[in-house]
Amino acid sequence: MAADYDLLVIGGGINGTGIARDAVGRGASVLLAEMGDLASATSSASTKLIHGGLRYLEYYEFNLVRKALKEREVLWHLAPHIAWPLRFILPHHKDLRPAWLLRIGLFMYDHLGGRKLLPATKTVRLDQAPYSQGLKKLFQRGFEYSDCWVDDARLVVLNARDAADRGAKILTRTKCVSARRDGDKWSVVLKDLATGKEKTVTASVLVNAAGPWVADFLHGVVGENDTSGIRLVKGSHIIVPRQFEHDRCFIFQNGDGRIVFAIPYEQDFTLIGTTDVDYQDDLGDVRISEDEISYLCAAASEYLEKEITPEDVVHTYSGVRPLYDDGAKDAKAATRDYVLELDGGGDTPAVLSVFGGKITTYRKLAEQVLAKLEGLLPFKRGLWSGSEPLPGGDFSVDAFDREVSGLQHDYAFLDKRFATRLTRLYGTDARRLLGGAKSLEDLGKSFGFNLHEAEVKWLMNREWARTAEDVLWRRTKLGLRLSQQEAADLESYMSSHLAEQAGAAA
Repeated sequence: MAADYDLLVIGGGINGTGIARDAVGRGASVLLAEMGDLASATSSASTKLIHGGLRYLEYYEFNLVRKALKEREVLWHLAPHIAWPLRFILPHHKDLRPAWLLRIGLFMYDHLGGRKLLPATKTVRLDQAPYSQGLKKLFQRGFEYSDCWVDDARLVVLNARDAADRGAKILTRTKCVSARRDGDKWSVVLKDLATGKEKTVTASVLVNAAGPWVADFLHGVVGENDTSGIRLVKGSHIIVPRQFEHDRCFIFQNGDGRIVFAIPYEQDFTLIGTTDVDYQDDLGDVRISEDEISYLCAAASEYLEKEITPEDVVHTYSGVRPLYDDGAKDAKAATRDYVLELDGGGDTPAVLSVFGGKITTYRKLAEQVLAKLEGLLPFKRGLWSGSEPLPGGDFSVDAFDREVSGLQHDYAFLDKRFATRLTRLYGTDARRLLGGAKSLEDLGKSFGFNLHEAEVKWLMNREWARTAEDVLWRRTKLGLRLSQQEAADLESYMSSHLAEQAGAAA
């Protein structure tokens, strides 16, 4: 008897959703199970950059950097609503890396691969506008280079959306309780964490994209003992009020060899990060330490004109990177490349586990996963995921402002800020969300800032949002805007709406 699914993916982060999207697009039947919300762990806790990783050149990770650099413009074209170019200012610090070394590194960064639309590196005077704004006067020269930004959690959700639109089944709040080989297929018990109900499904192939839980899944669920090592490294960020008005980002060198970014964030804030700390505590309760907050404040304050203190911090977030353990002495030196480990095949049902990886290279990782599984899955087409846009991204990379203007023209009650936010999150899907609305009142109840009932229902019905946290911190970032009472009102509304849906389905 045929299995229920060709492929069962465990993990709803960027790797899992990217693999699901690619596989279903090639004709395989796919089920994805995520025990929490989509992007609820590592994949919503990144620095939100699509970048080659300038500092990885120092560790001779040329293949990783080249692979990542080539993906920058690919992802920009796939999702021009949630991804866009940024210019980074790298001040020269006379006591750290010499200017000639920085210049060589940036020359390599420009030429290792893939740059067509992004502007090249240039030397800049930091005592002249706009570069001087926000920086201490002692920094006189530096370099400006290109990378890209992406809304990490939305990238995950849109990959899941596209996978579902192509026929994949996406189950959130669903934990894989057990997985055992049964003849030529896997028998897998899944538990709905909302209802407590369990069901058994079968699959020809398992992909373990559980992120920080990858080894736990292999040992505790599948029962494998001989697996590669994983190194858990915590990265934390702080958010402070906006420190400079221009749209450039800063990349600061530190005396410990690390770098820290200071990036304009959500219009009124500055995002500062990240740290690299080995982590061995509870994966379900990852949070920033006081030492990390102090470290980031001090690192930014060495460069920024206005001192950053812990009292300035309005929000923090932390995630654990599931890095492949390559034996590096320091967390900052551990490889950011990924390792794919395949067990089984032929007459034995296969499980493929993903160790490591990063947001920028998730699509290439998915392609390599499926290349390893090619003889085990019924593919009807070859490589495709780099050419077809993600939901809402079906417009050219230079047309974002036109999309905003067009949305305002068709929905005259939207001000520029509201129209820009909707376009940034949903792209061309903003029109589907707004539907036939003729006024703000037509969007239903207001929960604060410019979040309305119509958007919340879209997120619940189309993007698997179930709690206020899903909406405010992963789907929209409006947690920075709404008060505690407004967030509580949203939670109450969503709970009632879910209860009504459950009652109607009973």
